[in-house]
Amino acid sequence: MAVRPIDIDTFLNLRESHPVLDVRSPGEYQHAHIPGAHSFPLFDDEERKQVGTAYKQESRELAIKIGLDYFGPKMRALVEQAESISAQSGSRTLLVHCWRGGMRSGALAWLLDIYGFQVHTLIGGYKSFRRWSLAQFEKEYPLQLIGGYTGSGKTDLLKALKNKKETILDLEGLAHHKGSAFGNIGLPEQPSQEHFENKLALALQKAAAEQTPRIWVEDESQRIGRVNIPGAFWEHMRRSSVYFLDIPFEKRLAYIVQGYGSLDVQRLCDATDRVRKKLGDKNATEAITFLQNGQITEAFDILLRYYDKMYKKSLFNREQAELLIRNIEATAVHEENADLLLKTITP
Repeated sequence: MAVRPIDIDTFLNLRESHPVLDVRSPGEYQHAHIPGAHSFPLFDDEERKQVGTAYKQESRELAIKIGLDYFGPKMRALVEQAESISAQSGSRTLLVHCWRGGMRSGALAWLLDIYGFQVHTLIGGYKSFRRWSLAQFEKEYPLQLIGGYTGSGKTDLLKALKNKKETILDLEGLAHHKGSAFGNIGLPEQPSQEHFENKLALALQKAAAEQTPRIWVEDESQRIGRVNIPGAFWEHMRRSSVYFLDIPFEKRLAYIVQGYGSLDVQRLCDATDRVRKKLGDKNATEAITFLQNGQITEAFDILLRYYDKMYKKSLFNREQAELLIRNIEATAVHEENADLLLKTITP
């Protein structure tokens, strides 16, 4: 057998059925990586720093020698770790990459190859994946946006559409955030901007591969918590049709209270305080007082009116808004709104 270098498209195709080993340091992996890849560091963060410093300040040869000092004692453990990953996946083919497709992936690929694995390395390493990711945001997609004021159940609606075999893109799910000041309460830590982009790029690739006539996505602000929708894709969203679900305020308020009413009161108060300037000091103080007194409905009545105003401004702040936005009256927040959407778009 021999190590086979492959391009990014082949690599991404093979990752669907074979394990990916990311041999960069733990810090590099934690910042951002190819979703689904195993962290398989050749060096820890301090070792990588020492090898890199020697390479820059001394010579390539010295850096290699230092790297071998670290690599040698780890060989058996690395092989055994690869065996475990291989056994779990049921594949003896391993996909290996480092930052640029250089010495780190080359060293590990050599070791795993002589042990008996079929090994493929990514030409250009993680950098080539990043170039591929950024290129996905420049493409055109058959987007159809689901609009609606806060509390319209848009995320649940996406799930209902998926159950009806429609193609969806869940931006809030990828971002681990529901899009408001309260959006991260009860959810995992948000990814870095770079890792969010990586996840989004692969989600777009998967959605496009389904070759359906439309991809449903929620009408979002460009910023979702602390991450941003990439500019080119955001502009594409702003040029796409919006199906605005017009649901009565009282129905949306009840839905919001049901979803947020059981969350930690102090975190709800802190989130309210973060939007004090936009909400207005009087409204913020009243909402926090209501929360502290257990009057959740009264608190979210204030907050929901604020978010309605903000969303309405964003909804119409796009070119040719009158042509892109289609209003759909709905009586309540429920999964049947998926049928209402589909009847509207395919009469």
